[in-house]
Amino acid sequence: MSELKFATRLNSFASGAHRYWPDLQGKPSVLQMIARAGTVKGLTHLDLNYPQHITQDIPSMRQAIEDAGLAVNGMQMRWDAPQFKIGAFTHPDAAVRREAIELTKRGIDAGREFGASLMTLWMGQDGFDYCFQADYKKMWEDAVSAVREVAEYAPDIDVSIEYKPNEPRAYSIFPNVTTCLLAVEEAGSPNLGITLDFAHVLFANEIPAWAAAMVARRSRLLGLDLNDGWGKRDDGLMAGSVNPRATLEFLWQMQRDGYQGAYYFDTFPDASGLDPVREAETNIATVTRLLKLCDQLHDNAALHDAISRQDAVSSQQIVNDIMLAR
Repeated sequence: MSELKFATRLNSFASGAHRYWPDLQGKPSVLQMIARAGTVKGLTHLDLNYPQHITQDIPSMRQAIEDAGLAVNGMQMRWDAPQFKIGAFTHPDAAVRREAIELTKRGIDAGREFGASLMTLWMGQDGFDYCFQADYKKMWEDAVSAVREVAEYAPDIDVSIEYKPNEPRAYSIFPNVTTCLLAVEEAGSPNLGITLDFAHVLFANEIPAWAAAMVARRSRLLGLDLNDGWGKRDDGLMAGSVNPRATLEFLWQMQRDGYQGAYYFDTFPDASGLDPVREAETNIATVTRLLKLCDQLHDNAALHDAISRQDAVSSQQIVNDIMLAR
């Protein structure tokens, strides 16, 4: 357990800013959020959004992160500029697509300077909203070719696709695990893989452990966003707060498949003004306890036997005895 990496979303630490910084005018700076994140017990890493979080020269930011007792787990691309509103990798204008690709390459270069070896692509702008709006085959080809080019630019860096069914577009070009697996296969780059966001998986009407098993079967699970939700949208609630049993199965499946990456919390304490430090510490405590329960599942012969027979009654009783033990 001591070697686990726990990472979190930096923007969470703007939550309740007026209580933490009484004299603050406006929003906290990136450096202020980094310092606040450093007060979280058990936190080891941060993920940075590119280019939004690069507000200082990288050596200064790297030193601030080190001073906070943290490291950078990975970079996450954000194509938030107005020109990308109807697409980054799938924009109808080839010049805008090229701008998005080159921006992503610069994000990878910045990640290297932080010592990060993971770039996550959440292509939220890439999709469509209306019938007769998109040439679906061309849009797909543009998306896959862009991902391939980015991956081939940095063969030493893991490039991971994070899917989501919709939002902000009505339909995303990569909406679910099977579509992402097809994209990874077509791109054909060995450093490509997939990031699973628990709330996005629920939103896609998938079972999280099943999605993890499919990724392990045909690709690599490069990133993990732990959170929870009610399955109707991207709620970003605390890990295990709504679906603890599905979260336990998800973590167990990932461990069985050899996941070695960070446990990254993509949760939104800022949505309702929660204390982000306490919220992050609760996420860490919850996942640490669930991982200890996974240890009891690994060599449980009775559980494996029940699963081999698809005996749901027996498997639920066994898991109940572990999860609900006094």
